[in-house]
Amino acid sequence: MAGETIGFVGTGRMGGPMAGRLMDAGYALCVYDTQSEASKPLVERGARLAKSPAEVASSADIVLASLPTPDIVKAVALGPDGIIAGNRARIVIDLSTSGPGAAKLIAEGFKPRNLTLVDAPVSGGIKGAVNGTLAVMVSCPKDTYQTVQPILKHFGKLFYTGDKPGTAQTAKLANNLMAAAALVITSEAVAMGVKGGVNAKVLIDIINASSGRNSASEDKFPRAVLPGTFDFGFTTGLSYKDVRLCIDEAEAMGVPMVCGSVVRQMLAITNAKYGASSDFTSIAKVLEEWAGVEMRG
Repeated sequence: MAGETIGFVGTGRMGGPMAGRLMDAGYALCVYDTQSEASKPLVERGARLAKSPAEVASSADIVLASLPTPDIVKAVALGPDGIIAGNRARIVIDLSTSGPGAAKLIAEGFKPRNLTLVDAPVSGGIKGAVNGTLAVMVSCPKDTYQTVQPILKHFGKLFYTGDKPGTAQTAKLANNLMAAAALVITSEAVAMGVKGGVNAKVLIDIINASSGRNSASEDKFPRAVLPGTFDFGFTTGLSYKDVRLCIDEAEAMGVPMVCGSVVRQMLAITNAKYGASSDFTSIAKVLEEWAGVEMRG
């Protein structure tokens, strides 16, 4: 399939590196982003810049999208100048975290145009997007999965979750809730340890050699909290959006989210204090202020 033209909408912090990996693999790209500067590195490498999602969908049989919110995903997919208005695309791969509700709505909206939606939310951050080490959760008809596998494999490890729209999105929301929860509880634990006289790095080393280890203690704290840089690469606003989506979807399913609701509240506080564009490791800064400590080491 390398050499064929693929469409890519949303070439920002995650989409840009993923689109770049497709170019590395030999695919030709037609790209679009509301911020034309985001697509500049790809255009300089030979990608064709489109003026709208519709134009992208008129230039390629397969279109990928990496976008920040469900409302933007729905507008790009189904809006008057969206993918649905194109005249060529047959498969649309949504790499965004847009939630199962949006996935079902978009899949239904695509039916009159014989467009097939592939849910393919990714986890692993910007580093994973650059290195091709993302976890890619995929839900779509089995025959479509066989078609898109050669493309998606360039992003990382694939996990097929079934043929119903939204199942991959459900898996992604569950993962992101747990990632945020790990950051909250690790921040509380380390703040307590430092307040009690334990060096923050020593405590993190203890946790990572013990039963409390988790993604925050193993990765986020060493990279972004202990150095005081708070620059892990995932914004508070996006984490807050993902956790809100997760809680809303769970409640609609009749699944109680007691701990999840607390995590959502911690993200709401962090979002209000440090802003949506802050790094979500700023949750630890909230705990530092409340406890009157600094978690450095």
